[in-house]
Amino acid sequence: MTPITYELKKTCKQTGARLGRVHTPHGSFDTPAFMPVGTLATVKTMSPEELTEMNANIILSNTYHLWLRPGQDIIKEAGGLHQFMNWDGAILTDSGGFQVFSLSEMRNITEEGVHFRSHLNGEKLFLSPEKAINIQNDLGSDIMMALDECPPYPADHAYMKSSVERTSRWAERCLHAHQRKDEQGLFGIIQGGEYEDLRKQSANDLISLDFPGYAIGGLSVGEPKDVMNRVLEFTTPLMPDDKPRYLMGVGSPDSLIDGAVRGVDMFDCVLPTRIARNGTCMTSNGRLVVRNAKYARDFSPIDENCDCHVCKNYTRAYIRHLIKCNETFGFRLTTYHNLYFLLKLMEQVRKAISEDRLGSFREEFFEQYGFNKPNARNF
Repeated sequence: MTPITYELKKTCKQTGARLGRVHTPHGSFDTPAFMPVGTLATVKTMSPEELTEMNANIILSNTYHLWLRPGQDIIKEAGGLHQFMNWDGAILTDSGGFQVFSLSEMRNITEEGVHFRSHLNGEKLFLSPEKAINIQNDLGSDIMMALDECPPYPADHAYMKSSVERTSRWAERCLHAHQRKDEQGLFGIIQGGEYEDLRKQSANDLISLDFPGYAIGGLSVGEPKDVMNRVLEFTTPLMPDDKPRYLMGVGSPDSLIDGAVRGVDMFDCVLPTRIARNGTCMTSNGRLVVRNAKYARDFSPIDENCDCHVCKNYTRAYIRHLIKCNETFGFRLTTYHNLYFLLKLMEQVRKAISEDRLGSFREEFFEQYGFNKPNARNF
């Protein structure tokens, strides 16, 4: 029995979006779902208790960063990542590949793996498919990701084809290296850039290996949103109906809804926590930068339509004051609100799917949020 299973509950008649439930060794969660990112075994400024309070049932952590600090041996000795960070919900860890490609200016990709230098101290390091799985086995996450090559956008067809083929070979090596198949599920990552034939090739290769779930990689890397949506439209139909579909690195409200419309089940992104530390908040009426001077005497909540703890108890003026003074509590409040907003948004998406009205919900949300306005500002 695989430790990760997917239960398809309903398909929206209006859009084809999926309502489901993913079962893991550390509990189940409803989909479509947004996963808060806890890069260094913590969702920045949030406690595990607060994440539970806002109904986050799965979070993401980062293999590359935890490998460097504090080290996989320390986390293994602590009893695994759940025990180390006192989180009893599900955890997904990425392979570390994206960080190698995005943080290291000096890297050399070979068939064996990637030689690169640490972004912390310049130390020479090597990450192979086997090493990526070894680290994640020690971390003990519920869902692990195979090591893939993360090509830049744009990339020409010839380069992308070679990259896809290497990713498929690496995926097979990841499966062979996996030592805890009864306790941890390993997902494959479909690559191929914006090329339909390469996405099909990648999907076919990985589906033949029978992973318990599949991710769509290589999106949200600088391409226009219409390109991302077009790629999703021809990629998700290639993926098995009975396994979870995970779109990596996506977290803006419009992209979460558009992804769900196109059949995606799982999303993650640092966006809500990162922009929160700059005083930017997600609200039902669009983007709000609470650190701006006009909120200095605004004693209303961040979002009058939000029932989170922050909006019930604190004003824009107070939060602006904290952030302008660089007080950590201000960052905690904006982070809590943004995460709550996205988790509540996904609850609304699931409800709309259950009532066969996700298309109508999308139109109403985009209109209220301001996405339909000319030159609308997004995140």
